[in-house]
Amino acid sequence: MKDVIKVSTVAFHAIWGDKEANLNKMKGYIEAAAAEGSNLVVFPEMALTGYDDEEEKAKPDKMQSHLAELVPGPSSLEIAELTKKLGIYVAFGMPERDEKDPSTIYNSACVCGPLGVIGAYRKIHLPYPEPHWATRGSKPFIFDTPWGPVGLAICYDSYCFQELMRYYAAKGCRLYINCTALAKCHGIALGSTTLEAGCITNQIYIVSANLAGTDKYNVFWGGSSIIGPSTNFWEAEYFAGYPFTDPRAIQAKMYTATIDLTLATREKFEPNSLIDGKTDFRPAIYKELYEDLLKDPKFQE
Repeated sequence: MKDVIKVSTVAFHAIWGDKEANLNKMKGYIEAAAAEGSNLVVFPEMALTGYDDEEEKAKPDKMQSHLAELVPGPSSLEIAELTKKLGIYVAFGMPERDEKDPSTIYNSACVCGPLGVIGAYRKIHLPYPEPHWATRGSKPFIFDTPWGPVGLAICYDSYCFQELMRYYAAKGCRLYINCTALAKCHGIALGSTTLEAGCITNQIYIVSANLAGTDKYNVFWGGSSIIGPSTNFWEAEYFAGYPFTDPRAIQAKMYTATIDLTLATREKFEPNSLIDGKTDFRPAIYKELYEDLLKDPKFQE
């Protein structure tokens, strides 16, 4: 397994509702990242179409419903042709149409690689206003690379629900992708604080890509970044990009860094000789806690 990877993340100014223009810009960034020698490039949540919701419209009339695609579908296959040609991995956000029920739309992140379309993660946790158009996903998403397994999540998943990142780290992921659409209306504390904490507590690298500038209504922070474990233990390091609220973060820009994944030690998930070779991480206990919570109907699916 390789340990050193070059990664790019894009603070992306999506043009709301213009899939063709956004796809063309993404392809340009992918070619630029490959020219720099990047092995992976990450785009934000809903980069393909823009994010904002037209609340006054019924679900069938919403932009997301009109522009949603299957995976594989036209846009993912077009990206996949480029990733096959360039030998690069790409993750990007898009509205995904369910293959069995065309009226069901997911807030998804598609992954393509050197062999073509790998698949898509469907966002598990949906904050307001996404339930107006999207259906919740139910499964984590890990894809294999020469650098080991990589986990993928979207925005609210990362900031408010530690379970997914912790699961990926316990499964051996040293790299975690956060496709996000974090706007200024979400406040100043939610994003960077929780990503830095996740990096520290899970000893994992996080590649986060955010929308930048004005969408249809909201202004998005930018703040795409590559964060990882520091050689100063229990600290997080910005290897590229900026925290969300940095004044420089809002510019449409690609950030690239070469990172050493051996710093992602995941010590809490490895056997501890002082406790009979067991790990500090104790899923059997957590399972009992969650089974207790499932007695409450509101937590049942």
